[in-house]
Amino acid sequence: MEDKIKNYRTAPFDARFPNTNQTRNCYQNYLDFHRCSKALSAKDQDTAPCDWYRRVYKSLCPISWVQKWDDQMEAGSFAGRI
Repeated sequence: MEDKIKNYRTAPFDARFPNTNQTRNCYQNYLDFHRCSKALSAKDQDTAPCDWYRRVYKSLCPISWVQKWDDQMEAGSFAGRI
């Protein structure tokens, strides 16, 4: 897994999102990263496996969206289920 993360270039094909529009893919990977981090942190485990989701959403999502979602997370007003 660590080799895959180190050799990461861009988001690989995801069969759940076969269309050209990758908006849903971006959002889902953002949610998956935070769910993974929350679940592993609750068990006092290393959150390194979650880095894959972070790299994927950072390569797919516009920076302004990520900043907006991060601000909403801090304010407690994020609409997604984490």
